[in-house]
Amino acid sequence: MNQDRVESLAQFHPFTRLNKLLEGVQSGGGNTPLLLSLGEPQFQPPSFATDAIANAKEMWAKYPPTLGNAEFRNAVRNWLVRRYGIEPGFVDPERMIVPVSGTREALFHIALSAVARGAPKGKGKVLMANPFYHTYAGAAVVAGGEPAFLPAGPETSFLPDPDAVPADLLREAAMVYLCSPANPQGSVASAEFWQRWLKLARQYDFLIAADECYAEIYTDAPPPGAIEAAQASGSCDNLLVFHSLSKRSSAPGMRSGFVAGDARYISRQAQLINYGGVAVPLPVLAASTLLWSDEEHVTANRVRYQASFDLAEKALGPIFGKVKPGGGFFLWLDVGDGEKAALELWRQAAIKVLPGGYMARVDATGRNPGAPYIRVALVYEPAQLAGALERMAGVLKSLVDAGGHKLASARGR
Repeated sequence: MNQDRVESLAQFHPFTRLNKLLEGVQSGGGNTPLLLSLGEPQFQPPSFATDAIANAKEMWAKYPPTLGNAEFRNAVRNWLVRRYGIEPGFVDPERMIVPVSGTREALFHIALSAVARGAPKGKGKVLMANPFYHTYAGAAVVAGGEPAFLPAGPETSFLPDPDAVPADLLREAAMVYLCSPANPQGSVASAEFWQRWLKLARQYDFLIAADECYAEIYTDAPPPGAIEAAQASGSCDNLLVFHSLSKRSSAPGMRSGFVAGDARYISRQAQLINYGGVAVPLPVLAASTLLWSDEEHVTANRVRYQASFDLAEKALGPIFGKVKPGGGFFLWLDVGDGEKAALELWRQAAIKVLPGGYMARVDATGRNPGAPYIRVALVYEPAQLAGALERMAGVLKSLVDAGGHKLASARGR
């Protein structure tokens, strides 16, 4: 990789930039630092999962098969049937499901596959919303493609409008990353949204990578899934869905998820794992099989997150209006200047958040659409968050009073 690409890759990593912003700045207020910058659930997964790993200890002596085992794939297929109401035969567990060592890795690898497939046809663009999850852009650069950023502001409910994408860009697209509930804003895509994008993907022959890692964390109704739209269209062609136990089951350290969909791309994903990826170890597969088969712990997780969002509404609602998202566990707050707010929250209250501008790029108008925002991850127990949210409100209100900036939640507009 040449030096220009190395530098381009570095600019997409938000936590590198956050570390630089806060370098040498003492966390203040006499408070224990609380890291609300990273989407890493701080809860324990169910004990039956850790017991399953311990009970399968003899399997650490075996190389894990790339496609996992039938028990895991069937558990995933059955979960897709329960969760999205698809027909049991719509997704073939033998050809259309592959376990992955975390969906971040899988989302990265799929760009290598899609860009390699598209490049001979002049299709090297990798489309994504702006703001975006940094792995999407990093994967595009490493794959030798070119990130193409689609507007996803409040005027489109923080999701990229398929009808607004120029035809020339669609013709050059190797793939598009679409995330629902969205990271960072928590917006939930409708069934119609998925259907419109699927129609374009097939018309212009590009892949949809549907990142649905937050699909089990929601406020009201369960978010529609891309695979539902695929069934309505009759096939999974040009679609892969990505799901993870990191958020659903509060098990980020297990590094376990799955990819399902278009058998052509599943085969290519398996080849990438064979050559340079990491197959999911058999003890982890045993635990994962149980987790995909259980809903009780997922319901308990949602109750916990709802309690946290209720606390956020109480503390921050008087400043921002409605802050509760449709899904996911992030607050996306318009604070006027995300970098300044992040710096002062760390300096005054020992709370680390992520400036929204670090998750976005300057658009055609010359502005960074994420710059006014901060992303706040509510990934601790509600009791731990209650005091932190009150401190956060105090700091942000003082910034409002000092700067005369009228803050307003994007969702409250």
